[in-house]
Amino acid sequence: MEKMIEIIDLVYEYRKNEEEKVKALNEVSLNVKKGEFLAVIGHNGSGKSTMAKHMNALLLPSGGKVYVHGLDTLDESSLWNIRQSAGMVFQNPDNQIVATIVEEDVAFGLENLGVDPKEIRKRVKEALEAVGMIEFSKKGPHLLSGGQKQRIAIAGVIAMKPECIILDEPTAMLDPVGRKEVMDTVKKLNKEEGITIVHITHFMDEAVDADRVVVMEEGNVVLEGKPKEVFSQVEVLKDLGLDVPQVTELAYRLRKEGINIKEDILTVDEMVKCLCQ
Repeated sequence: MEKMIEIIDLVYEYRKNEEEKVKALNEVSLNVKKGEFLAVIGHNGSGKSTMAKHMNALLLPSGGKVYVHGLDTLDESSLWNIRQSAGMVFQNPDNQIVATIVEEDVAFGLENLGVDPKEIRKRVKEALEAVGMIEFSKKGPHLLSGGQKQRIAIAGVIAMKPECIILDEPTAMLDPVGRKEVMDTVKKLNKEEGITIVHITHFMDEAVDADRVVVMEEGNVVLEGKPKEVFSQVEVLKDLGLDVPQVTELAYRLRKEGINIKEDILTVDEMVKCLCQ
């Protein structure tokens, strides 16, 4: 399968003060396949957001290489194409909204690129339909909920027609309803539009539907695999100070009480099926 993003021995250092440098990423290597839904989890300071910002060249490596669609992020002449290929959605939707009308906000990036007005209207309509927000196109963003604002921010990225969207904790500031809206949108874009998704999160339940989960700790990748493989390692995750999905936690406790139940249960449906047997 074709690689969308290739990270090779990535090191990133930042200056804490004049004398001291801190290593935020420690020779990280990771591949993201085209069309994949990858979830990256880890607690604050684990390096997951720092890695995400390398994926569309917002940060540049202190050592190692990052390739997006085969383009080297250290090559200045490729930056434009890299950011066309890999769009980024951040934590706070309010920081990403620039216009007073929803459709104008989604059109903002395209207008800056000098895209033909007819094409802009077409792309804005398609992007708002993709995130289920077409009926809000004439509304002011300030009238929307947090989840709706984040979906508008995602629409603004989709309108640029990226092949990959990197979401850096996009639900961190949302209530449970907003979180569900955003996650449903992200899953739909991946499954129906074939967009590669890299989802950085500290909510374990959001990683359950990914194709693959990567766990980061102190600037290193410490676990990697399918959600069932990663989350069945409850003790390892707890030692890292991480939670597991609630249903997995319940299965873990039931097993400790001597009830014969599978280790790799991730969803309520799987739990019900297992208990009924």
